[in-house]
Amino acid sequence: MAMAMATAQEENPTPLPFVSETSLSSPNPPIPTSNSVYTRPPTAEELTTLPQITDYIPFSAWAVIFAGAFERFTYFGLIAPWQNYIQNPRFSPSLPGALGLGQASATNISNAFFLVSFVTPMLFAVISDTRLGRYKTLMIGLSCYLAGCVVLVCTSLERALDAGAGLGGLIGSMVLVALGAGCVKACFVPFLGDQLKGGQERVERRGGRLVVVSPDRTLQFVYNAYYWFTNIASLSSIPVTYLEREFGFWQAYLLVTVALAVGIMLFVFWRTKFVKIEPQGNVLPEAAKTLSCAAKNGFKLDHAKASYQETTFGRTVPWSDGFVEEIQKGLVACRVIFSLLVFYLVISQMYNNLVSQAGSMQLSGIPNDLPQAFSGVACIIFGPLIQGLYSLLAKHRIKFGPVARLTAAFIFCGLSMAYAAIVQHLIYTAPPCYSHPFRCPASIDGKEPNTVLIWVQIPVYFLLAIGEIFGFVTAFEYAYSKAPKEMKAVVMAFSQLTAGLASVLGMAISPAAKDPNMVIMYGVLAGFMGATAGLFWWKFGELDKMERKLNQGHEDPSVMSATSSRLFVYQNLVTAGSKPATLGQATGLILPSN
Repeated sequence: MAMAMATAQEENPTPLPFVSETSLSSPNPPIPTSNSVYTRPPTAEELTTLPQITDYIPFSAWAVIFAGAFERFTYFGLIAPWQNYIQNPRFSPSLPGALGLGQASATNISNAFFLVSFVTPMLFAVISDTRLGRYKTLMIGLSCYLAGCVVLVCTSLERALDAGAGLGGLIGSMVLVALGAGCVKACFVPFLGDQLKGGQERVERRGGRLVVVSPDRTLQFVYNAYYWFTNIASLSSIPVTYLEREFGFWQAYLLVTVALAVGIMLFVFWRTKFVKIEPQGNVLPEAAKTLSCAAKNGFKLDHAKASYQETTFGRTVPWSDGFVEEIQKGLVACRVIFSLLVFYLVISQMYNNLVSQAGSMQLSGIPNDLPQAFSGVACIIFGPLIQGLYSLLAKHRIKFGPVARLTAAFIFCGLSMAYAAIVQHLIYTAPPCYSHPFRCPASIDGKEPNTVLIWVQIPVYFLLAIGEIFGFVTAFEYAYSKAPKEMKAVVMAFSQLTAGLASVLGMAISPAAKDPNMVIMYGVLAGFMGATAGLFWWKFGELDKMERKLNQGHEDPSVMSATSSRLFVYQNLVTAGSKPATLGQATGLILPSN
């Protein structure tokens, strides 16, 4: 039946409106008046005058997003109780706990976990890009992840804690979860990007009007959607924190373990539907040789190009000019991403020091590690609003490029730390223990916090959420769009390596993360974040003007000349089953015979 239908279509092709040779030679080839298979790249004028829209999102991309949401449900549900689990002793009269190692040790251990989870992506990225491909690597990482969750559930049981297995189980679990999370950080975002069609901009008629379908806006939309769903998933910290307080830690960890198992089942069930880009060989040695050649030629990558080497030294190199330009784009992305160092350090405060800050306040009946969930709530609220802002700016052709968005992220994160310093000052000036919460006789053996309501802290998470939306989504988009196609996971892993360095920095300052130093610490972070915003814009602001060139590479086929646009018309006519007598008639060119 399908073959018969295909034959019928070949014999009776879909009729296209008449396209004359004169119209084909026009700089702006016509578009059919009805919706059809006809598309073509835009001219330079159309890029600035026609509205730009997102492409259709394939189902495989949505499946990846949903599976990723289950993984993020697990991740945030795991880390939310860790500060209490490590810091507070069992049977504490005021807060739930298990190991009783204190705030500084708890912050240090959590930073060590973040460090491992941010360093391991490079290992999995190399495996993904050179050996196994992203899907197989993801499945290996998720298996480690699930094993770590099971270990944590078992060793957080009351009987296991009585036997002294808590600390050893936590460390073993953290190692396995860090490996799994590292794999997800390296491979998941590129795997999601792989599900999209990609390609160049094209003109289509939709809803009776001409539009430019933009792969860049499509990628931005998909990553915003992914981030929005993951923030819904991050609300796992709400049930988890209540479970830890009312029933125990193992029930909380069991919930998130089941969620991860569901996410893995989605990856397995839909495995035949996913776009799986197989590795094209190991390009890392060739990239290293290219960089070495550039270093020997005055640290200029242009001097490593094959054309330069041949004309200047008469030397033939095994790489092309295009490969060198891909490396150049990747290095630009790495330089921009490395600037997120302080940004990552500020974001990590949600999972350690801000939890401890909340613990020294009047909790009004809620767990002290619950307020971080307000960051997810804020992302759910502000995510669509910011996506709407992007659409509004695009409609009015106002550029708000990735560097501008990252600068905005830095500013909001700086404001959040400034506000956190104000909250800490309020705590230190409130009775009963002032600058030493819980450590005075008036606290009645550590039962009475200072008289500042926890709701005062909530704006910190709202400011951080806006910073996250501008920052994380843009970092995803920038790393994927600028990376060489054979090294996308490696460049994504570099962004996680930057986050790992932020964890090292967090470990370095963790001895100072204790009362009565916290006002100064938050103030210093705010100052560094503000300085980073200014320096970042001064150094990289010009890149927004080069955004299209960076995304398209050394050749910009989306801005079509009249000849190439006419050629594309010919190709569409051939695809539809109706073509001019010769290619020359369509393009106005006389081509040499082979």
